[in-house]
Amino acid sequence: MGEEASEREVLDRLERRALEHLMAYGSCAQSSLKALQDEFGLESAETLKAATAMPGVALRGDTCGAVIGPVMALGLAFGRDRPEDTQALMLTLQLASRFCRSFEEELGSCSCAGVQERLFGRSFNLTDPQQIQEFAAAGAAERCGVPVAAAVRIAGRLIMEARRQ
Repeated sequence: MGEEASEREVLDRLERRALEHLMAYGSCAQSSLKALQDEFGLESAETLKAATAMPGVALRGDTCGAVIGPVMALGLAFGRDRPEDTQALMLTLQLASRFCRSFEEELGSCSCAGVQERLFGRSFNLTDPQQIQEFAAAGAAERCGVPVAAAVRIAGRLIMEARRQ
């Protein structure tokens, strides 16, 4: 029971941090990555900076930033730093694949446009100033917290599980 409670506490803390970071950064990719970096000691300012253009991959509706940030965190936690480390490669790919499947099950898609469809009933072209205003008016600041919270909880579970093994 104690391990379950502590895991739940970690996941709750991750979610709170991610939502705080979302308000500060306004970026699903950076907020989810930063929360996971803070919780699991994966600090890398350069990696966080690299996530700047990742929401929907440059706002094009491609891969959701709430997917990219945690996948980057999985790479920081378990990825390889030498080409010959195929064990780290396989573990990281396996975890990232599980993450994506779980995210899709929960939010219907790993694409920003698909997640928007689920959350808003439509997707927005975030490169169009008019649609950016519509997105904001539809409650983007609050609703985008849903995939961010789900993403850090899924990734947090996977990291804790993999570290126990």
